[in-house]
Amino acid sequence: MYLSKRTYVKNWNFQNDEEKHKVTVKFNGKSRKDIKPKRISHIVEEVGYWRKANHIHSWFVENIQKGIDECQESYVSLERLTELRDLCKEVIRYKNSEFNNDNLPTSSGFFFGGTEYNEYYYEDCKDTIKILNGILKEEEIVRDTKGIYSGEYYYQASW
Repeated sequence: MYLSKRTYVKNWNFQNDEEKHKVTVKFNGKSRKDIKPKRISHIVEEVGYWRKANHIHSWFVENIQKGIDECQESYVSLERLTELRDLCKEVIRYKNSEFNNDNLPTSSGFFFGGTEYNEYYYEDCKDTIKILNGILKEEEIVRDTKGIYSGEYYYQASW
């Protein structure tokens, strides 16, 4: 399960040099001839990865993908990422209570791992908090820098 950030970096003729991005792709110290910088429109970064975190996946399916689980790529707003982070904090706070069953339940399925509320469940919540705190911190830095486009976030499962 992946969370990616897609940042628009296309340069246009009407932009000043100060407004343009410079993108270089090198392999073994040499520029790649098959990748043309003028044709690059987006940079895609993997900013989050989960393995067998079925409760995190279920949250994305129910809250972002409208209950449809077909490994599709789905846009996730910063507000929803903040919501997930805050929910994971509450799960840790109310560890071993009915709060988890009601708010961030486990889910069974192919390649989903265990459905117990055990150390792995809570570790996935802690990892999610760490991932999302990093993203939200980067977004604060970008917002403080005028003229820079932040990017958009997408969730996708892969089985």
